[in-house]
Amino acid sequence: QVQLDESGGGLVRAGGSLRLSCAASGLTFSTDAMAWFRQAPGKEREFVAAINWSGGKTYSTDSVKGRFTISRDNAKNTVYLQINSLKPDDTAVYYCAADTSGIYRGPRYVNYWGQGTQVTVSS
Repeated sequence: QVQLDESGGGLVRAGGSLRLSCAASGLTFSTDAMAWFRQAPGKEREFVAAINWSGGKTYSTDSVKGRFTISRDNAKNTVYLQINSLKPDDTAVYYCAADTSGIYRGPRYVNYWGQGTQVTVSS
């Protein structure tokens, strides 16, 4: 059974930082691409960042470039999202996702989703 367990969310003031973690089990993590998405209240889920199986290639949406960094530790089956300079607009539930092809191909190719972790940024 595949599980993606996100953690690290919370309430933080604008300008603060968080590090989200996603611990994976039940899949061959080291060969999977991983991604983070987020969904703000009343909005559709949106792509945030992704990393290929080796960690050699990363992608992120323009609104988080320079503030969010995705990374992975294949020895720990864990993917991280370092979030700096948080803004109230970053408030959302953040979801971890896996693409078992090893290369991130877009949201419709995601094979597994986590349950999400809430990030709330106060102004």
